[in-house]
Amino acid sequence: MSSIQSVCVYCGSSTGRSPIYIESGEALGTALAAAGLRLIYGGGTRGIMGAVSAAAVAAGGKVTGIIPTFLLSKEAKDGTPSGLDELHVVDTMHVRKHMMFEQSDAFVALPGGIGTVEEIIEIMTWGQLGQHRKPMIFANIDGFWEPMRALIDHMTAEGFIHSAHQVRPIFVDKVEDIIPAILAAGNASEGDEAVIEKM
Repeated sequence: MSSIQSVCVYCGSSTGRSPIYIESGEALGTALAAAGLRLIYGGGTRGIMGAVSAAAVAAGGKVTGIIPTFLLSKEAKDGTPSGLDELHVVDTMHVRKHMMFEQSDAFVALPGGIGTVEEIIEIMTWGQLGQHRKPMIFANIDGFWEPMRALIDHMTAEGFIHSAHQVRPIFVDKVEDIIPAILAAGNASEGDEAVIEKM
């Protein structure tokens, strides 16, 4: 039995310009439910974020939303998301991100903006520091994350990623390959919780 039981999905709270982004979010939500994996996400109902959650709920999946109070009116168009089996309304973004980390066995970054980049980069940073070995996936839909791949390669080549063996994000081009990539990545690890608590 796989140690992967839950997957955190980071993504845009807007739709982006191409319909493929929403379609990919819906496909991933459906696939997570079909695989029996719990979706951990930012608790919103808008954009790709809402598409992933709605699809997972519609397919009978387990969904945990984690959202700060101040974002309810911005990311959840009806005030609070519906259909989730768990919703945590927290005080700050820091609490949200830490709770998402704690409850997730793997991480996927779908297309998104600055917030999405910040979230997945933080997870990569914790990985570089040896605090976890959880799979980190860039859902490279329509080549969206190619600039990120190039930047990571550039930083490595210039000697700024000294623990490259700890930072192994997986770039996956097709939605249907995301879950197999996660499951193939091996056992998840919680890392050193005492250190994580101080971050």
